[in-house]
Amino acid sequence: MMYVIGSRGRLGQAICNRYAPADVVQLERGAYAGWCAADARAHIEAYFAPRVQPGDVVFVCSGLLDPALGREALEAVNLDLPRNLIEALVPMGVQVVTFGTVMEEILTANPYVDSKRRLGDYVAEQHRLGAPVTHVRIHTLYGGGEPSPFMFLGLIAKALRSDARFAMTSGRQLREYHHVDDDAAAIYQLVDKRVHGVLALSHGRPVTLAALAQSVFAAADKPDLLGLGELADPPQENFEHIFSQPQVLADCIFRDTLAGVNDYMKALV
Repeated sequence: MMYVIGSRGRLGQAICNRYAPADVVQLERGAYAGWCAADARAHIEAYFAPRVQPGDVVFVCSGLLDPALGREALEAVNLDLPRNLIEALVPMGVQVVTFGTVMEEILTANPYVDSKRRLGDYVAEQHRLGAPVTHVRIHTLYGGGEPSPFMFLGLIAKALRSDARFAMTSGRQLREYHHVDDDAAAIYQLVDKRVHGVLALSHGRPVTLAALAQSVFAAADKPDLLGLGELADPPQENFEHIFSQPQVLADCIFRDTLAGVNDYMKALV
């Protein structure tokens, strides 16, 4: 049986859609709202003990993305919740799958990334101790509804809808954009193959943010709205690192980034 915490979100819903309804349980938010607390282990055990069997899988898809929310709030959801679940469920023989960001290896001054890095370090240590745990570092997702308003595509969508100038950096930053359904299919394979440890879910074909923005604005027939180079580049970014596609996912198919994002954005605006 599969249990999904955070099933209302983009990734959680896509994962649920990979399984037959009879094989997946979508936990209501009220069931796990208090599981971030220091004394949550007993409550987690009380919920799962009558329900799970060894080999069942719990996906922890809930998470906060906006670094402006503050370190305490980010760590409660992004670190304390999955850590509490691992401590309670691993002794029951349940595999726990958590999610982070590939930026864990690159950015050091971002409180969101820091919360995910600490989670990844914890999962790596538990894996070394023999626990059936998996931490999947993901790239930027699109598809499955509106983009987050503070994310790059969300800001572009706002500019396109209002015919407003979109000022941005030089756009030299490298990014992989993944359709959420492609990642859900890859995650399905990781779980099916019982892959444990820490893994970056990459396809190895990044684009620059400049190329992405130019493609989206051109596809919308509004290239003049794009203000490329009008903002300073951030001091800490990924300008050169290209991630490799893991061998265990060599047969996974990922759609073309620019064509996929253009189709997604056209449907939104």
